[in-house]
Amino acid sequence: MDRLWPVVGLLAVVGSFYLLYHEFKGESVGAEVWAALNAIPPSHYLAAGASTLLAYAALAWYDRIALLHLGVKHISWIFISVCSFTTYALSHNIGASVFSGAMVRYRAYSSKGLSASQVAVLVVLCSYTFAFGNILLGGILLTWKPALMQRLSGMLPDVVTNPTTALTIGLVCLSAVGLYVIGSLMHFRPLTIGKMQVVYPRPGIMVRQLFAAPMELIGAAGIIYFALPETGNPGYLVVLGTFLLSFSAALVSNAPGGLGVFELLFIKAMPDVPRMQVLAALLVFRLFYLVIPLMIAIVVVILFERRKLAEAWRGEIGSDRTK
Repeated sequence: MDRLWPVVGLLAVVGSFYLLYHEFKGESVGAEVWAALNAIPPSHYLAAGASTLLAYAALAWYDRIALLHLGVKHISWIFISVCSFTTYALSHNIGASVFSGAMVRYRAYSSKGLSASQVAVLVVLCSYTFAFGNILLGGILLTWKPALMQRLSGMLPDVVTNPTTALTIGLVCLSAVGLYVIGSLMHFRPLTIGKMQVVYPRPGIMVRQLFAAPMELIGAAGIIYFALPETGNPGYLVVLGTFLLSFSAALVSNAPGGLGVFELLFIKAMPDVPRMQVLAALLVFRLFYLVIPLMIAIVVVILFERRKLAEAWRGEIGSDRTK
């Protein structure tokens, strides 16, 4: 299974790029996309940047919530924010976020005294928080506007895109969130689903998840919304719903950064907006949410490892002198 998922991710990327190629075949993609990027007002770029900060602030809150769940309070907000930012910037681009995120977090938090088991719990709870946000927002949007699923007609079976089915899925999602909330308030025993065990957190932790989880997705979708043109723009809630559907599919595909899969679904789900302008907005999203954070994260990792190496070197010199 560990070898299968990278192959699935690679096939998803290749297949998506093949379909994107046919989608834009015969058009001067480079020139038109560049024109669309230049047409985005500077104020919208600033708003997209603010949305990026909101998303990464929420991701830092994920780590803070997990640490509070563990009873760890001695780690500063600054360290948590830098660690979280680096973790997600790398895992969003590399893929296999649970594995890559665990490695980065263990390296960072073990320097603050956390054990491997504590870091494992932290990673799992952060994943729960993200899934919780997807289910909560997805349930709200599909219940409020079940016709959202019809934007993926032709790419998904009709039975899935049917508004009645979408409404049912939305209600099931909200019911799952309600059960999670009740389980936390009533201190239910852990729910076992196969080999997976869902542990209900304390009410204080659960309430924080209610706000932190949607905040990250709202910020990420905001990047695309502000980069889209006003003409044909379906509105923020439709953009948010489309983002949830496309981003979730990209994650399931296991493609690094959702490359190709995310773009294909999003472009297909935005028929009222010129395709080149949608593609330009998605490039802004990748630049702000993935590329720039990755560049910063690489610098942070290099500086961190350099400092740890220097500390180890000084420790060896000190031990030699005492002999």
